[in-house]
Amino acid sequence: MNTQQLIKKLNWFYSLELNQVELYQTQSKTVNDIYLKNLLERVSKIEQGHVDNISDYIFKLGGKPTLLGEVAAPVTGVIAGRVSGWAGIINMLKSDIILEQKAIADYQDLVLKVSDKDLFNLLWSNLIDEDLHTAWFARKVEELAAMAGVKQ
Repeated sequence: MNTQQLIKKLNWFYSLELNQVELYQTQSKTVNDIYLKNLLERVSKIEQGHVDNISDYIFKLGGKPTLLGEVAAPVTGVIAGRVSGWAGIINMLKSDIILEQKAIADYQDLVLKVSDKDLFNLLWSNLIDEDLHTAWFARKVEELAAMAGVKQ
C-alpha cells in the first residue's frame, strides 16, 4: 500500500471516529440513566483520542485530515445520536454495536496491511477499544432486555 492509499484509508477512520465522538456525546445527552450517560461520555472521549492519534499519523505521512470528514462526520454523528436516542436505549445500543463492528472489521482489514510498527500498534489499540465498546454495549443490551423480559 503506497502512502497516498494509506492516507486515504486513515482519513476514512478519521471521519468514522469523528462521527462516533459526536454520536456518543449526543446520545449521552438523551439518556437519563447516570451510568449510561457517563459511559457514553467516556466512550466519546476515547473516540476523540482515536481522532487525535489518526490525525497525527496522517500529518506524519505528509497528508492532511479530510475537510469533508471534519465537516460532515460530526453533523452525521449528531443526527444519528438524536435519531438513535428516539428509538429507545436497547435499539440505540444495538445501532452503536453495528457501528462499532464496522469499525472493528475495517481496523482488522487495515492492520494486516501495514508494515510500520507504530501504525500497527496504533491501529491495534483503536481496534481493541472498539471491541471493548462493543462488548459493553452488548452486555448492557442483554441486561436491559432481561429486565424488560424481552428475548434477544
